[in-house]
Amino acid sequence: MTDCPAVGDIIVVSGPPGVGKSSVAAALVQRYEPGALVEGDAFFAFLERGRIDPWLPESDPQNRAVLRAAAATCGRLAEWGTVVYDGVLWPPYADLFADEAGRRFHYAILLPPLEVCLDRVRNRVDHPFTDLDAASSMWRSFAEATTGLPTLTSLGTSTQLADEIAEAVQAGSLLR
Repeated sequence: MTDCPAVGDIIVVSGPPGVGKSSVAAALVQRYEPGALVEGDAFFAFLERGRIDPWLPESDPQNRAVLRAAAATCGRLAEWGTVVYDGVLWPPYADLFADEAGRRFHYAILLPPLEVCLDRVRNRVDHPFTDLDAASSMWRSFAEATTGLPTLTSLGTSTQLADEIAEAVQAGSLLR
């Protein structure tokens, strides 16, 4: 990882499916001027042929390539202002993200109870991901991988969680 002049921060809003990443990230980016919202799912949409479901073990090379592209985008946009990245950034990939972004980042991991996440995935209407078994597996993987890392387990509104993250960013308590 290289040390770039810090113009804007990168704030990653992450967690497994159904935790509210997109809603919280959209509320959070409104607190920053200038601010950019980078949606991690958009990078998976570039995969036209040969795409592997990203939760499957054999998708690791694909996922690393997509994550590197997203992180590089975040790093370049941070030269302009604050960037909020909305995506599933599994903790073991955090160093890869930082290296490709070229800077440290604030890592806000949302992890409400599993039942809450599964209910949200089950009731989605505007999101293509609805696989409850995969969502459950990813939730468990995040729960295991976040041992010792700060996580936000609150069931507050998106605005309340965005406020909590903004305060933690200001305090530097999510910096990775």
